[in-house]
Amino acid sequence: MRPIRTAYVVLSAALLVGAVSADHAIAESAKPGQAASSAKGAASPIYGVTIPEGYRKWQMIAPAEEGAPLDELRVVLGNPAAVKAIENATLPYPDGAIFVKLAYKRKQSPDFESATVPGQPTTVQVMVKDSRRYASSGGWGYGRFINGQPADLAQHQTCFACHAARVKDRDYVFTHYAP
Repeated sequence: MRPIRTAYVVLSAALLVGAVSADHAIAESAKPGQAASSAKGAASPIYGVTIPEGYRKWQMIAPAEEGAPLDELRVVLGNPAAVKAIENATLPYPDGAIFVKLAYKRKQSPDFESATVPGQPTTVQVMVKDSRRYASSGGWGYGRFINGQPADLAQHQTCFACHAARVKDRDYVFTHYAP
């Protein structure tokens, strides 16, 4: 196995294990009777996006690493509509496609010194395709959540502008499918 392929496998496995651990930690910190990752949770400002129920069981589309100053490991999950579209390079994405990005501070593995593993969870970011509801933002609604709660208005005001400036030609989606 080539070194880059090995690194990809280690990173993917670490992200998935970390995602399950972090989800458990976030759920443990939720108030009694309140689900930490439920569609019934608080909605993002501007777009009204919530964290989709059951998203942790969606398929992984791709891992990513964000350099300084964020220093994060990320994994993008997709619902079946998003996965089918990205696998088939279907543009524009169909209404109903949803991407969820899980982000964690990266840290050195205590068990394998050359491996980087997920540390503290930082955000859950959501993109929902609804071409009518979100016509003014390229057909996408955005949500950024910290500890299960929507980030402030100022953070949500930057979502569409960043996607429009960099990936308009890919229907505003940064993620590439990692087979």
